[in-house]
Amino acid sequence: MTTNVFIDGGHGTTGIEIAERLAGRQELSLITLDLEDRRNAAARRDALNAADIVILCLPDDAAREAVALIDNDHTRVIDASTAYRVADGWTYGFPELEPGHRNRLAASRRVANPGCWPTGFLALVRPLVLAGLIPADWPVTVSGASGYSGGGKAMIADYEGAAAQPSAFRPYGLSLAHKHVPEMTRYSGLTHPPLFAPAVANAYRGMIVEVPLQLRVMPGTPSLADIHDALASAYGQSPIVTVAALEDSAAMSGVPLEYVGATDRLALFLFGNPETGQARLVAALDNLGKGAAGAAVQNLNILAGLPETAGLRL
Repeated sequence: MTTNVFIDGGHGTTGIEIAERLAGRQELSLITLDLEDRRNAAARRDALNAADIVILCLPDDAAREAVALIDNDHTRVIDASTAYRVADGWTYGFPELEPGHRNRLAASRRVANPGCWPTGFLALVRPLVLAGLIPADWPVTVSGASGYSGGGKAMIADYEGAAAQPSAFRPYGLSLAHKHVPEMTRYSGLTHPPLFAPAVANAYRGMIVEVPLQLRVMPGTPSLADIHDALASAYGQSPIVTVAALEDSAAMSGVPLEYVGATDRLALFLFGNPETGQARLVAALDNLGKGAAGAAVQNLNILAGLPETAGLRL
């Protein structure tokens, strides 16, 4: 059976990447609108209601408007904005979040695609909270750097526009009230928001997310092996998420921003010093891949009952 798919906002950065991953797939039929119809509310309403699955690649308010235009009980929605990530009635679209979550996704009508930063953070932290290695009330810090495409059209213009004055590395989110923090807090299982210190690098795509831990002062004094075992157990069967062996991580001199390239993979590393009792957990992903378009296509496959990695760049 063919699944009808409509990408609303398909001409933005994420929408284009999604369409590329869906191109040529015979089990899917893409509903498209020309430029005039994309600006016509009635035409958009028809497309939204004709689709089996809609992927929204829109600003938050426009995403809410699109959902309100759906007036049937069969169209399922994957929203790539931040509008519904912690909303009641929506399922968080990170299949690897915890055991059983993939099944919840498969049965959902409304799915909120994760943010790129939360994807790396949750992949590192959620298994450790579930295993009791990070207490729910532990003060957690997360930092890293992303390619500037993660900031959408405005940030791309800052780096590529006629008046661009790009910096090599720029911290942002300095108010400590970044829009990704609520989903990081809720889905990690932490009691308190993590201290989030993001930065943008002068690179179009790519992302490194890091969570440092002072193991020596944590309850139970978890070892590097304890941390690694929890991560390896969580993702041992995943075709998308990999966990580097401790000896392989120890042999590395660094993890480049572009480590996974323009793919939909998510690579996890654990670096540490047993003598100081310190660890650095690192996630490498493409902010436009597993951090956006790849995640949406993975969720689409799950909703449609198709092979989970179909169309992904692995």
